[in-house]
Amino acid sequence: MLTKDLISSTEAGDLPGLLRCRAARTPEAVAYRQYEEATHSWRAYTWKEIEWEVNRWRAALGTARLERGDRVAVMLRNSVEWVLFEQAALSLGLVVVPIYSRDAAGNAAFILGNSGSRLLLVDQNQQWQKIAVHADLFPDLKTVVTLDRVPGGEHQPDVLYLNDWLPDDAAIKKEAVQPVRSAPGDLATICYTSGTTGRPKGVMLSHGNILSNAEAIAGAVPAYREDVFLSFLPLSHMLERTGGYYYPMMTGSEVVFARSVETVGEDLKQIHPTVLISVPRMFERAYSRIEMALAQKSPLARRLFELAREVGWNRFEWLQGRRQKPGWWQRLLWPILRILVVNKILRQLGGRLRVTISGGGRLDEHIARCFLGFGLPLLQGYGLTETAPCVSGNVAEDNVPESVGPPLPGVKVRLGENNELLVSGPGVMLGYWQRPEATAKTFDAEGWLRTGDIAEIIDGKIFIRGRIKDILVTSTGEKVPRADLETAISRDPLFEQVVVVGEGKPYLSALIVVQREAWAQLAAGSGLNPDSPDALASSEAIELALLRIAAQLKEFPSYARVRKVYLTLDPWTVDNGLMTATQKLRHAKILEHFEDVISALYAGHKHEPKAEHQPVSR
Repeated sequence: MLTKDLISSTEAGDLPGLLRCRAARTPEAVAYRQYEEATHSWRAYTWKEIEWEVNRWRAALGTARLERGDRVAVMLRNSVEWVLFEQAALSLGLVVVPIYSRDAAGNAAFILGNSGSRLLLVDQNQQWQKIAVHADLFPDLKTVVTLDRVPGGEHQPDVLYLNDWLPDDAAIKKEAVQPVRSAPGDLATICYTSGTTGRPKGVMLSHGNILSNAEAIAGAVPAYREDVFLSFLPLSHMLERTGGYYYPMMTGSEVVFARSVETVGEDLKQIHPTVLISVPRMFERAYSRIEMALAQKSPLARRLFELAREVGWNRFEWLQGRRQKPGWWQRLLWPILRILVVNKILRQLGGRLRVTISGGGRLDEHIARCFLGFGLPLLQGYGLTETAPCVSGNVAEDNVPESVGPPLPGVKVRLGENNELLVSGPGVMLGYWQRPEATAKTFDAEGWLRTGDIAEIIDGKIFIRGRIKDILVTSTGEKVPRADLETAISRDPLFEQVVVVGEGKPYLSALIVVQREAWAQLAAGSGLNPDSPDALASSEAIELALLRIAAQLKEFPSYARVRKVYLTLDPWTVDNGLMTATQKLRHAKILEHFEDVISALYAGHKHEPKAEHQPVSR
């Protein structure tokens, strides 16, 4: 039997108060687990231990000559240390500035400077050395603490090793630093947006913003003491911070920090989580791997998969009360399909997921239907950093995968000009840090937050139809929903990442990263050398790609077809600056990076081409 043990935002008062309440309620329960390289094992921390460790960290921060309201930055991977630092800082009235642990040094330096951060906790010495090159951009930074040792340098802040910085137990008892209380409206964090279209803006969120949002999530999707969360999305972004950190703290659930993004697949099978918060990219890649594996199997295996998808979806819709009970043959077939197909796939995700939340972007309906039909409890939600972050979400008993569900408890939505979704509620940000003009533009005259998303509201549920800025207008005047095209093209397992271009142009083109294994299979079957860098630019490869793109876009009008394509094997990643930490493509950066390629795609063309497919070489 599951134990419901929710701490309300009123009882918590502020974010450190939530931890105090949780430690008082369930002191011996496991709060966190993380992998220890030294012992090659998972170490568990109880809520009582976490509260005591926060006292150590608060004592250390108390020696740093910081004043209430000062900003302190954290640039760590997801870990217990991340939580301890934030809880200690907030308990002193400090403002936490999270930075993605793998962010580019220049971007990290910008955030440090823009926020005026006075102290930085960083994971590795190599990270700090790269950031230190830009020291002139963050003159307010006085102290750096690293998890491993790093030498200081001229004109650099003091650099301390964590174990030297933290006091021992005796020192804590002798000179305890008392926590301070914060009001719900007090600034808790400045969380910088992903910056998909330029320099990131610092979103100011209060204690009340985050607590109210965590409570609203718990109201829509209850979690329990027995639940185990697997945390792998970066805590530097609000989806994981509210949904994977404060939400389970509020419900008394355990959180296990994944060893890394690369090991999530193995961690799922080791930890067997019951709750998983993820982004569409994870499900897209999982589906692509399934399709690639099926391509190598017998026609019977592929037919069984299609049957499982069809029967599973019909069963899901029946359980949701939206269709009649499946026929006798489907009811007879389903247990067999579960054994032969479905259970093998679900075991790859740990085998006991009770709730799976997808946020941070729109999940392809086709992929969502497949996993829902297989019995994965997949709930799609919607939100923004500016709303702390969740606005809406589907619930298990009324799950419409085409939508992002109804507004969360306490959240209000309506449609504005051009069907832009507007939001109001206790989670809406205080504003942008030192950007009053940008803040003013983000709110309408009545104080509603402009999301920039086009939406419909049907039977109380929100359906996102695209971004206002994502509508491409061709030189012929046709308006094309870029994201819809990119999603459709990405359904083909050959296409790993896709960006459609064509703003102000006579036709659409696509920049595509192809999946290496799928490309090797296609090339070998087409007489091309998959290892040759010229093969992707060959007319044969381009024609094959355009035909496959056309197959995915057959439901779109003719003016929304892709006429030219550029193919590459080099992925767009966080490390090369072409993807955000939450796995969103940085379209502006990609367009800038491929400026010459795009020019070549349109060279010599001023009007709509007559031919349906025209190959282009790199």
